[in-house]
Amino acid sequence: MVKLSRSITDVIVYEFGVEEFLQRLSNPYWFQALSCVLAFDWHSSGATTVTCGALKEAIDPQEHGVTIAGGKGKASRKTLQEIEEVGEHYNFSTRKIEMLKYSSRMTAKIDNTAIQDGHNLYHHVIIFTENGKWSVIQQGMKFDTNYARRYHWFSENVKKFTYEPRNSIIGAKNEIKVLNMVSKDSLSTQKTSLDLISDNPRHLKIDWARLTKSNFQKTLDNWKKPEVEYVECLDMSRSINWNKMHEIYEFQPKDYEELLGMRGVGPKTVRALALISDIIYGDKPSWNDPIKFTFAHGGKDGVPEPVDRKAMDESTEIIKSGIKQARVGNKEKLYALKRLHNFFPN
Repeated sequence: MVKLSRSITDVIVYEFGVEEFLQRLSNPYWFQALSCVLAFDWHSSGATTVTCGALKEAIDPQEHGVTIAGGKGKASRKTLQEIEEVGEHYNFSTRKIEMLKYSSRMTAKIDNTAIQDGHNLYHHVIIFTENGKWSVIQQGMKFDTNYARRYHWFSENVKKFTYEPRNSIIGAKNEIKVLNMVSKDSLSTQKTSLDLISDNPRHLKIDWARLTKSNFQKTLDNWKKPEVEYVECLDMSRSINWNKMHEIYEFQPKDYEELLGMRGVGPKTVRALALISDIIYGDKPSWNDPIKFTFAHGGKDGVPEPVDRKAMDESTEIIKSGIKQARVGNKEKLYALKRLHNFFPN
């Protein structure tokens, strides 16, 4: 898989450039097709981690002009350290290194905190170039069902981290409501959340207490409007880190992105602010699942077919040979590979 990954990367970077390579990785269907070409015949969560692992081992930053940092589990927690090491090795500016580290942190924070879909991230990689372009592939698991979701990002599509920033999400459709605080429909809730946290925490504590008291009463007027959904308040967190709330108040974040980016601001804080904004002040967040692509089947591995290693090795050698000859001016083998496309229907 590593050898074939390297050959495929060689062709794409040689023919189209590193930015095209990043853009393709940010496309969930292209990435899934790549994982199948690399020997997966089952759409499982393992396809993501192993494909990213093969690419990380295959890619040579000096040769390809692109680097992969991060991985699964413990490796994902070393992402920032790896970005620093690569940046220092290739003489990146301090500003570029910090920008890449910030992008890595924020993409993880968005998909684990600002979007609450029941999937906890356990895999995170960032693929980046010398000029600061990047793509992120991360995955979360819903442990009670063993279904995974993969989140794709591409830097060229991110104008603002807190406003419809992501390329796409692929996985199984959620049956429950999903809090999506980076939806365009959540802008008013973002503003109210920021106002709430910028005010004295004493007032916020009173609002929170109103929603968490077991004897919280409602009048008949509450039930007149069908769009008022009180079911969300049943999922209100019973514990809030008030020391962190006071710390945020003293810091006075300038916008919602800065609030999200603060260490210690997790799903409970985001959800509490969103629910108070909704139930008490009437600024409703988006509860629509942002997933765009789904599989009818998936989850943890079934029993895969045996891998035809001989065919994989032959494919790898054909591609490597084509690249070698193209580099000395003979592109005939690459053109032959392109012509193979004509044998297949669209």
